[in-house]
Amino acid sequence: MPSQVSSRVGFFDRFAGHAAHVASRAQFFAFCVLLIVVWAPSFVLIQNVDTWQLIINTATTIITFLMVALLQNSQTRNDQALQHKLNALAQGLSDLMDHMIEKTGDRDLERDVDELREAIGLENKESTSHNSN
Repeated sequence: MPSQVSSRVGFFDRFAGHAAHVASRAQFFAFCVLLIVVWAPSFVLIQNVDTWQLIINTATTIITFLMVALLQNSQTRNDQALQHKLNALAQGLSDLMDHMIEKTGDRDLERDVDELREAIGLENKESTSHNSN
């Protein structure tokens, strides 16, 4: 429920969010293309091409690995926030349906409420994320 969601965001989460914001901008893409344009002619200028290739490949692998970790953190937090919102909407709908049952006494609506609550409970049981904040 929304009251269970912590508004406290840790240092790594803030850093990952900022990195995702920067990496998703057109300027970052242009910077990456510029790096490739500058790097490509360096094969002609560098005497020991094998060492240079090893350095470039290692650097790009490390950067790629770190970016994937940062972007995955941001995506996971976005998914969790969306799930909390969906659970809050389902709970609100369940409460509204309970109110309608009290007014009308409709037994079909009561069965729908039970199905909705079962689905909410199932989501909580199947969720692989834990609220660690």
